[in-house]
Amino acid sequence: MYQLLVVEDEVSSRNILATCFPWNELGFELCGQADNGKEALEIIESKIVHVVFTDISMPVMDGIELTETISHLKGSKPLVVFLSAHDDFKYAQEAIKYGVRYYALKPSSFGELKEIFGRIREELDEKYQTDSSFSGDHSDKTMKKVLEYCAKNYRDGSLSDLSQSLYLNPSYLSQLIKQKTNMTFSDHIQEIRMKQAAVFLQDASVKIYHISSMVGYVNSNNFTRAFRTYYGMTPTEYRSKMESNR
Repeated sequence: MYQLLVVEDEVSSRNILATCFPWNELGFELCGQADNGKEALEIIESKIVHVVFTDISMPVMDGIELTETISHLKGSKPLVVFLSAHDDFKYAQEAIKYGVRYYALKPSSFGELKEIFGRIREELDEKYQTDSSFSGDHSDKTMKKVLEYCAKNYRDGSLSDLSQSLYLNPSYLSQLIKQKTNMTFSDHIQEIRMKQAAVFLQDASVKIYHISSMVGYVNSNNFTRAFRTYYGMTPTEYRSKMESNR
């Protein structure tokens, strides 16, 4: 299911949009509702959002301002659909420069929304190369790239760098990693660092402070603490144990 956020300051209109239209039949799931653009941005930063269905005239932050802000977000951005009164339509067209291509006029009919969101679903399917939902094959391919990145960049990799390389929002990517593996990005980096350190420690000729640097730690004391937390012993103790086992 693609995640849909409804933004409308009129409570009754928002409730009708959120509950009276069979979004799930078109492959959408309501992930939140907001009174204004500012509330919407808070949801976008904390949840996966594929489509924002927003009114234009709202207090605090209107639909145009919300769309402009979304256009400057890093990584993958949600599509924006404007809910526009007839008097706002020319004003809404100004948002073309921010990538808005879909409009629904108030009051929206079932047929109009079905047509608009049917086209959006097709666009999202093409974007994510899936016929089911974003949590399917595409996310599995994304996770494969995440693990490959961590294996190659465990010394100095970052979620920001990874998200940019995948053209995804960092917050979204972080949630996807946690959802798929029950581990955070940092957990994956840490695990690979510790396993690699254990391999290096088997060579007695390599100094521990060199190993610390080799796996991405500037401070060897931090490396020792992290290693003890992961293995239950210090690097020196681990090396001694390996040598005695031989």
